[in-house]
Amino acid sequence: MLQGDYQSVLEAQSLDQFRSVVIGFAQRLGFDKVAASVAVDRLGGPPEFVAVHNAPLAYLRTFEDLSISKRDPIAQHCKRNTVPIMWGQHTYLQNNAIDLWEHQAHYGYRNGIAMALHLPEGRHFLLGVERDQALPTDGSELTRIVADLQLFAVHAQDTALRVLVSADARPEMPELTPRELEVLRWTMDGLTTAEISTQLGIGERTTVFHIQNAMLKLHCNSKHVAVVKALRLGLIQ
Repeated sequence: MLQGDYQSVLEAQSLDQFRSVVIGFAQRLGFDKVAASVAVDRLGGPPEFVAVHNAPLAYLRTFEDLSISKRDPIAQHCKRNTVPIMWGQHTYLQNNAIDLWEHQAHYGYRNGIAMALHLPEGRHFLLGVERDQALPTDGSELTRIVADLQLFAVHAQDTALRVLVSADARPEMPELTPRELEVLRWTMDGLTTAEISTQLGIGERTTVFHIQNAMLKLHCNSKHVAVVKALRLGLIQ
């Protein structure tokens, strides 16, 4: 069922569509609250910060108060790490911030999982899901939930930057040649380098050259990751 969420978030064209997909994904994952945020560092000024969420209206003022993040252990973890954090009351107790947990617990923010992707050019994507109930105690189930969250974040990051932030803060779209896009499409279909060379009637070294150029332009360290990123950016279908 979650496979559809990955494709839907890639195809979201507006803030409302993006928000709807994010909330639906969180609910299918077993969490009734979610926030997906983009932060873009600004030279000599505060970062641009935009979020989609379903926080209760009564909690909105606290949710949008960025000064609280300086004490919030979850925000501080995400600021410095890309490893997801699974949190609950104990997390706030250990960090002398139990008053923050007690306040948010009243609105259903008792337990959750949060993570951040720190991207080039001072751009950051944060994704967190929360609920009133405890997290699963079964290790395999919890691992699956975290993996689903990470995979969704990878798919959602480019869409978030596209629909949430101002145009001048968006990443530049890489310019791939028609041949580079062609070899990525064949790679997506499962063809090997030799098979792509035969299909296109070019030498295998030339095919490798095009694949490596595409990887370089997309800032990826493998051709398969390059295919996924090209799909996210809408360069190939």
